Amino acid sequence: MVLRICGGARDLASLRGSGCLNRLLDRPQLLPVDAFSYLAVLLSIVLGLGLTQLLTAGGRIIRQRASIRLHWLPILWAAILFLIYLQVWWAMYGFRLRREWSFLSFAIVLAQTALLYLMAAVVLPEQIDDAGSDLALYFDRHHRWFFGLFFLTLIVSVVKDVVVSSQVPGVVNLGFHLLFAAGCMIGMLVRRWRAQEVLGIAFAALMLSYVGLLFARLR
Repeated sequence: MVLRICGGARDLASLRGSGCLNRLLDRPQLLPVDAFSYLAVLLSIVLGLGLTQLLTAGGRIIRQRASIRLHWLPILWAAILFLIYLQVWWAMYGFRLRREWSFLSFAIVLAQTALLYLMAAVVLPEQIDDAGSDLALYFDRHHRWFFGLFFLTLIVSVVKDVVVSSQVPGVVNLGFHLLFAAGCMIGMLVRRWRAQEVLGIAFAALMLSYVGLLFARLR
């Protein structure tokens, strides 16, 4: 096989003389793909689809702004969700050293990304008809689904640490999860618009603090 690759070399002596053997030995060897690199392909696809959903909806709103009644709150939630996507992708770097994976642990991590995708599909309108769209009315119609999915994502996030990392999240991390969960419950139960606006601002501040305290550096 080596002699065929090296063309004119007819024996090992001529092979050494031609320098082809040295070039073959210098070629990097193909290494087997580790488990997380293989599993991360599907995870990255789902996360990429969610980010695409967010960015496409944002671009659609910009293009059709003349026929849309804008409101800052749904756009703020879309920005918060975008930050959550970045944080989840950033945190997944911590799985790179894990060699042993079970179907259950992978399914839980995938469930988290799937719920995030559904949140992206709900937070902003996917289509805007000729009559236009009211972002405030749209969010009021779908906010219970949005906060319900957010609440489920938080539960799956805690379960993920227990199953995949075999430990309960740290005190600070768990405290943030409880605050987010309480906010989701308020968001589902309280419909008053002023309360929803205060909740959105509070979530934005909490999310920035969460990322700043726990995910400022890649680990």
